Amino acid sequence: MAQLTLEKLQKRYGKSAEVIKSLDLAINSGEFVVIVGPSGCGKSTLLRMIAGLEEISSGSMYINDVYVNDDTPAERGIGMVFQSYALYPHMSVYKNMAFALELSGFSAQEIDARVRESARILQLEPLLDRRPKDLSGGQRQRVAIGRAIVREPKLFLFDEPLSNLDASLRVQMRMEIAALHKRLGATIVYVTHDQVEAMTLADRIVVLNKGHIEQVGTPLELYDRPANEFVAQFIGSPRMNLIPAILQRSGEQQSLVMLDNGKTLLLPIATPPEAEGESVNLGIRPEHIQWGDPQQCEYLGEVKFVEHMGNETYLYLDNGNAGDPWVVRNADRSPIVTGDTVGIQLPAAYCYLFDRAGKAFARLQTAEPSHSSSNANGTRYESSN
Repeated sequence: MAQLTLEKLQKRYGKSAEVIKSLDLAINSGEFVVIVGPSGCGKSTLLRMIAGLEEISSGSMYINDVYVNDDTPAERGIGMVFQSYALYPHMSVYKNMAFALELSGFSAQEIDARVRESARILQLEPLLDRRPKDLSGGQRQRVAIGRAIVREPKLFLFDEPLSNLDASLRVQMRMEIAALHKRLGATIVYVTHDQVEAMTLADRIVVLNKGHIEQVGTPLELYDRPANEFVAQFIGSPRMNLIPAILQRSGEQQSLVMLDNGKTLLLPIATPPEAEGESVNLGIRPEHIQWGDPQQCEYLGEVKFVEHMGNETYLYLDNGNAGDPWVVRNADRSPIVTGDTVGIQLPAAYCYLFDRAGKAFARLQTAEPSHSSSNANGTRYESSN
């Protein structure tokens, strides 16, 4: 196990192309940290810098408090698992896992012991004599992981290892990687663009955007208390709904906003006096919007599209503005069809508020998680002047 510390880490290509921007991050020994972000945000570049495959332009990197900027990948004691497996096609599973140890001069007895122990952990024992072409995608990925395990590294790095697998195999491999982490107690840094992988695997998630960290926290911390609009919409699927509004009245305990339909909503959110009168965005997750009979609700939306998922239904609503449609999650099967008009309300305890720069205002009251329901109540609306 290893502790990893990054201090003011930067990566530049040429004079102006700054990919990683003065990044600070501390990863505890035995922790499973997932780095997520959109394509081009720098997450794979950051992983390659940690591995020693990309030169660090400036800043410092420490493994167990030892400065390693100038160390080779082998000297850093890191095991890396690539997206493409990178297996030798002419070698058996056994030889693929043993090859790096042979190059390092380990004895045949030590190599055999390590390979067979790794094969046992990954349930590869019946496959040791096969070649990669005779394996499924999930089996090849396990071999790639096994090749890292045999080196007994201080730190495991995973670079989008499940991207090439189909949906069912990704679920299976997520379970296997989680079980492997628990069994080995290893420190793992895992890069992915898939937030489902991040939410299900991570002890902590690092949200990366344009080379800098937006927020670090546990999966539920990021879901329940996003620091800004970017995190709020990146974490969660379907993403959080954002509704244009005006901050009519600020307050230390409550704030009054006017929505885009002219209604005003009182929120348990603290806002500073200087923000009063400014444009803001109100955020609410699909599962928290309440919907029902339009005659009994104060906000209307036309259903543009319905997704029946079997155990739940997603409604995509045109709320009359030029923005993206709202998404409403119904925990049950819904009889609503495209073209219907439904009434919706926004429970204040589940609402978020973001300033013009996208930063979240402090929420003073939160509610327990709930599902969408046809019983739309509990929201306090005031008539606008």
